[in-house]
Amino acid sequence: MKTKQHGFTMIELIVVIVILGILAAVALPRFTNISKDARIAKLNAARGAVLSAAAMVHGSALARASLVDTAICAANVGPNPAIANNTSNLCTESGRVAIVNTYPAGTLNGIVDAAGLSLVFPATAATLAQEGYAATAVGGVATIQVTGGTDAPTCSFTYTAAAAGAAPVVSVINRAGC
Repeated sequence: MKTKQHGFTMIELIVVIVILGILAAVALPRFTNISKDARIAKLNAARGAVLSAAAMVHGSALARASLVDTAICAANVGPNPAIANNTSNLCTESGRVAIVNTYPAGTLNGIVDAAGLSLVFPATAATLAQEGYAATAVGGVATIQVTGGTDAPTCSFTYTAAAAGAAPVVSVINRAGC
């Protein structure tokens, strides 16, 4: 009497291997593109930090009602004057932050320091580079970039300082060069 053996035929095994190969070919580019996704996520986090910092500084400036502080800031670093006047700068835990119209200025000493994008206060181009950022500020418009992509200037967003009686403008993220 013959016993019937159970198992996969050669054709079934080849079909499974082909299917796995096709799936790997489709999935591999997605996994290799994960660094771009990380840069975009970092840019989104920076934009969120900028929006939060602008709101917190604005609330603090309003609460202080543009009155000059009575003492030098606990962390005596940042833009002058040393005693915060709450119209051109205000005290934070890390140091003084430059403000314009009760919102952070569109500068390194303004929004970049307020958002804490660098572990060092006040932020410099070198300390931002260590964190994977670059920032430029021209005419009250700060451009914040994440470095490491194919084209850093197009992996960015901008913060435009507040005009009188208005809020600052934070652009949408440009992720073309991430």
